[in-house]
Amino acid sequence: MKKILIYGGILVVGLLLGWLLFGDSSNESTYHNHSATTETNQMWTCSMHPQIMQPEPGDCPICGMDLIPAESSADGLLADQFKLTENAMALANIQTTVVGKGNIEGNTIKLSGKIAENEEANAVQVSYFSGRIERLNVSFTGEEVRKGQLLATIYSPELYAAQQELITASSLKESQPALYKAVRNKLKLWKLSDNQINQIEETQKVKENFPVYATVSGTVTEKLVEQGDYIKQGQPLLKIANLNTVWANFDVYENQIDLFKKGQEVLVTTNAYAKKKFKGKVDFLDPILNIKTRTVALRVVLHNKNDVFKPGMFVTANIDRVSSSNDEVLTIPASAVLWTGERSVVYLKANPDQTVFEMREVVLGNQIGNEYEVLEGLFVGNEIVTNGTFTVDAAAQLQGKKSMMNKEGGKIMTGHEGHLGMDNTTSKKESDHTNMNERFTVSEKFQEQLKVVFNDYIHLKNALVKEDSKNTSVNATSLLNNLSKVDMKLLSDNNAHTHWMSIVKEIKSSATSISNLSAIKAQRDHFKHLSSHLINVVQLFGINEKVYVEFCPMADNNKGAYWLSKEEKVINPYFGDAMLTCGEVKQIIE
Repeated sequence: MKKILIYGGILVVGLLLGWLLFGDSSNESTYHNHSATTETNQMWTCSMHPQIMQPEPGDCPICGMDLIPAESSADGLLADQFKLTENAMALANIQTTVVGKGNIEGNTIKLSGKIAENEEANAVQVSYFSGRIERLNVSFTGEEVRKGQLLATIYSPELYAAQQELITASSLKESQPALYKAVRNKLKLWKLSDNQINQIEETQKVKENFPVYATVSGTVTEKLVEQGDYIKQGQPLLKIANLNTVWANFDVYENQIDLFKKGQEVLVTTNAYAKKKFKGKVDFLDPILNIKTRTVALRVVLHNKNDVFKPGMFVTANIDRVSSSNDEVLTIPASAVLWTGERSVVYLKANPDQTVFEMREVVLGNQIGNEYEVLEGLFVGNEIVTNGTFTVDAAAQLQGKKSMMNKEGGKIMTGHEGHLGMDNTTSKKESDHTNMNERFTVSEKFQEQLKVVFNDYIHLKNALVKEDSKNTSVNATSLLNNLSKVDMKLLSDNNAHTHWMSIVKEIKSSATSISNLSAIKAQRDHFKHLSSHLINVVQLFGINEKVYVEFCPMADNNKGAYWLSKEEKVINPYFGDAMLTCGEVKQIIE
């Protein structure tokens, strides 16, 4: 019994000690198991490569660093968000607007157009017989003529012979009435009146020079012959336009076509009469799209009895938007939208109290004035970037976030898609500058050297506008020469030196390609990439001058392309005269 009691006591003491030693550990294990269960949705990312998102901890497949919880990143940002400093916001003049609903009723669409002659009221005065113009009674283009007015006197050998035939046939009209009638009809086909024919028959005299009278009233818009010219039967002599009514021709973009219909009322204004508005109606919408400008023609007929409108005059039309409902729609400024192919993106300010942004794809409806309808992607109260959108997009690209040209996110490497090529070993200090958060501090002398290169770029751009491939090549060569003269020793900051070396390599590649090409289309393809890198140069180093970043959504086969300009006025280098003013200012770099 004593042994049993001793063993029993030892067992009880052992159990007690075991509970004391391992009970807390068991509870802690249970707690951790519970925590793991509650955090099954935790995502893990890399601080250097935020595009990496994994459902469990581990190493970054790119750089090998330990992954960290996505919501526990240094700035507390989500994977697709990025932050700009207040300095960057001020430097790039980045502005935001809170999205609200706008009522489409009462909104008007402005179109620019030109006055043209009403082709339905135009006429061509022709000669109905051949001969020589002995006298031309119309002295100049623009002269007014009235129906029945003497326009010219013509000597016609065949008409002279036909008159003699009439005189002969008139003496035989009793015995050969069919011949007489045929001769008279022949003269009628030459537009001689019954009075003229009767006069020849009664006087029995042949006229050597025959008059030509105006068949319509109007304004002579073109003289096609001169006095003394020999003309053929049916040859045009004059073009005469009746300007009592004129056409106002406007171009309508594809996404605006459904806003217009025949019979719609239009208010037309012109700089010649700035305080007057003229009413008209939509008379015609071209059923065929112009594939070069991606527009259709819209025509308005205007009354012009007082000669207010002159053909060639520029006019503006204000047209009420056609709407099938009175529903409110969400609208945003056109300056907020970036395009790439079929995608439209805006940048959303994720936190109203912080300068944190993220890209948001949107589906756009019709353009109304300077705004777009938003069908999907935004809600009332969202705050979006409306000025400086391009700079924000560049910051997103450089931080490896989703952006206009980088749908999936990830650091952009060197190459045509990139802005500042960085390898995977870029230090955190270096990446601070590539975030576009700060402009490098460089000497004024370095900026002046960059300005020379920039001026060569502007000359190159102007040559593309004029579709002058020879001068485009010449200016590209000049740009390369001046680029080689930029003194890198002026860059005291090692980070600035590293980034300059990366960019200058891409600039040389694009400019060399342009200088070696003679086809304007191929030069424009490389100009797109050259512009991309020059934009980065101006943003990161500055040239001590205000520069405009401009964008055309239809360039590069509707993928969109940017360029730099010294002036706010849009002059498109990607299309020349075909679409000279297509585009808009997307950013002003101070």
